[in-house]
Amino acid sequence: MKSLSFQKDLIKIQGELLRFAHKLTTDTEEANDLLQETSLKVLDNEDKYMPDTNFRGWVYTIMRNIFINNYRKVMRDQTFVDRTDNLYHLNLSQNTKFENSEQAYDLKEMRRVVNSLPREYRVPFAMHVSGFKYREIADKLDLPIGTVKSRIFFTRQRLQSDLKDFR
Repeated sequence: MKSLSFQKDLIKIQGELLRFAHKLTTDTEEANDLLQETSLKVLDNEDKYMPDTNFRGWVYTIMRNIFINNYRKVMRDQTFVDRTDNLYHLNLSQNTKFENSEQAYDLKEMRRVVNSLPREYRVPFAMHVSGFKYREIADKLDLPIGTVKSRIFFTRQRLQSDLKDFR
């Protein structure tokens, strides 16, 4: 009997959940997928729901967490990690146009300084600059997060001191 009441409560809020899913995804198909995935997760985890608590809030939290996890997975899948020995792909210029020769010289000088660093400092810094979070870098390089943070900090300090004339 408890299960039937649980399912009825879930069915009652399907319209609200669909609107919330559409607000998160801004796409009808993705919103429908998110709603379906959320409903399945809620039904699978019925035993974890505490009676006399906010059912609607519990379900919304599940949906939001599924959306965030899916978003992070997509972002992780789109991230490129350069594993070449000399970081060839990472060192390629994303925009080869320069407004003047000074900017080209500055960028070349920055690359020279970064490339002169030992690999254990250069790689975490390059990953951080390309958008990785500290935790992601630590996981990918199998290092403690504190080590990653200190190496990135050291690299920034080194860049600031070696490039102080370019400010």
